[in-house]
Amino acid sequence: MELLKNFIDLFLHLDKHLSELIAAYGTWTYAILFLIVFCETGLVVTPFLPGDSLLFAAGTFAALGAMDPWILFGLLTVAAILGDTLNYWIGKRIGPAAFSGRFRLLNQNHLRKTEAFYEKHGGKTIIMARFVPIVRTFAPFVAGVGTMEYGRFLMFNVVGAVLWVGLFVFGGYLFGNIPAVRENFTLVILAIIVLSVLPILFEWLKSRREGRGA
Repeated sequence: MELLKNFIDLFLHLDKHLSELIAAYGTWTYAILFLIVFCETGLVVTPFLPGDSLLFAAGTFAALGAMDPWILFGLLTVAAILGDTLNYWIGKRIGPAAFSGRFRLLNQNHLRKTEAFYEKHGGKTIIMARFVPIVRTFAPFVAGVGTMEYGRFLMFNVVGAVLWVGLFVFGGYLFGNIPAVRENFTLVILAIIVLSVLPILFEWLKSRREGRGA
């Protein structure tokens, strides 16, 4: 219960925790954020790490002069590209065995949902998935398990990373310190999380409706 409480606190008070991180580690904060984004996108077992909200919060602190927005954008874009690349090759290596249930750390339900999402939207999934928590982590893995050629995957990977990191970092940079946003930062982070989850909810409701129709 305590672990869950701390986990929720991390998400809802990213401004507080990021402030403490910058105060304690200074320039090393860039490396810590790089590692978080890399793990969130690159390791199938860590889809729970903060993504959208972390980028927005980082952009907010960059506007205060605590970090450089362009260094943030460059480093975290590279982290996102490398993370997806690692995920792709892990999927390529493990192959269909990933869906057999042999790997207990892999959520089979998430894998199947991402596979269906991928089959529906094709290569665009790599770009679209950047904006959908959980699917963002599993999409490159499924692309590796499937037959997507790496050169094509890399193109979608780079475009998706630039759009995702750029939108949230510079969104935080431009709007994070508006008084109304700053005074209601927790609500803004909650709104970002909810909006990020909406595509998953929409797809789930749609699939249920189609299932009932069938």
